[in-house]
Amino acid sequence: VEVEVDIETGQVSVIDSYVADDCGKALNPIAIHGQTNGATVQAIGWTLYEQLHYENGRLANGNFADYNMATADAVPMLRGGFVESNDPNGPYGAKGASETAILPGAPAIANAVYDAIGVRITDLPITPEKVLAALHAKQQQGASHA
Repeated sequence: VEVEVDIETGQVSVIDSYVADDCGKALNPIAIHGQTNGATVQAIGWTLYEQLHYENGRLANGNFADYNMATADAVPMLRGGFVESNDPNGPYGAKGASETAILPGAPAIANAVYDAIGVRITDLPITPEKVLAALHAKQQQGASHA
């Protein structure tokens, strides 16, 4: 994963991604590709956008007008592939595909943010506000050591 971080606004943009999946025997490569892309977009959403907000114990953003999620303009051209193996327990040697594409998304994006700005953010989603706060804290820490 490669990201760009706007240090003025705190906005994180995923600009490149490559995802590979071990699916056993690929019975339907086009479906695997589509499912893996969908899982990758979900991972981007969970990592950078999606968050439930509660006010007085009630969900405040429980509709598409108020719930922030990744849209097409937030997703780069997705690249990927799959690794074939023969799973003796699956039908025709196949096994589940794309579910595992969600799991490494958050740590991969968080590590890319760290590589870009030198600040590790461990609380999801990685919002512009959290990025700016982390950069400010880093700047303050640097000033106190000067």
